[in-house]
Amino acid sequence: MIRDRLKSLLTHPLSRNLHIDSAETTIRRAQIIKQKAFLRKLYRDCYISILDALPEQINESILELGSGGGFFKDYHPGMLASDILPLPGVDIILDGQRLPFCQASLGAIVMMDVFHHIPKIKSFLSEAARCVIPGGAVVMIEPWNTRWARLIYRHLHHEPFEPDAKSWDLPPGGPLSQANSALPWIVFERDRKIFEIEYSEWDINKIVLHTPFCYIFSGGVAFRSLVPACLYKLCRRIEAFLDPRMNRWAMFATITLIRKGDRL
Repeated sequence: MIRDRLKSLLTHPLSRNLHIDSAETTIRRAQIIKQKAFLRKLYRDCYISILDALPEQINESILELGSGGGFFKDYHPGMLASDILPLPGVDIILDGQRLPFCQASLGAIVMMDVFHHIPKIKSFLSEAARCVIPGGAVVMIEPWNTRWARLIYRHLHHEPFEPDAKSWDLPPGGPLSQANSALPWIVFERDRKIFEIEYSEWDINKIVLHTPFCYIFSGGVAFRSLVPACLYKLCRRIEAFLDPRMNRWAMFATITLIRKGDRL
């Protein structure tokens, strides 16, 4: 009872009475991100970190998968914004399991909180290997599995978090409700040897663990901000002190895959 009252009190007004899989929900989330300065600062830092992780001198197209309510194109205007839903500001509507691009036509694919929603991730990995040039990359920021993250994702987050799932495939559902927040950890950590054998086109170049608290402080796209934006830099400094212990505290990871092979 107390938990329900607290949740109702903290829920952002724009996120009430919406079906998670509707386009209207994502449109409302874009409005929430725009209104919440703390959350917007966090998104900005995430976008910059993804761009910094890209290999140098990529001249081919960069595809953002699952642009949703974000504003990544503000930091890379030439990027091709895509989503599975018809949304304002999206350049192309597509399914990440069937990419409508020619072989070796993309320099990179970038995404935030999208990988763990793809129903058949093996189809995406194969399609990405077909479309991304040798030397190109897939860079994503995704939920991760740590002691702290398990507590948050299992008890305070609406999406399923199943690190013991036997399959990489997701159970049936809608484009946003269909999820396993533990999927990135499963593929790139728990089942890393399987990934390296079955997807030898890809090299797991780097996995950087980060952001144990700031997303919680921001309230995300569902709740009101818990901390004012003027304290954002302080919160990031506090997180930086935990860098040596991120294997216990991180809620997210920036994962960089490099497409093997020599450029044609």
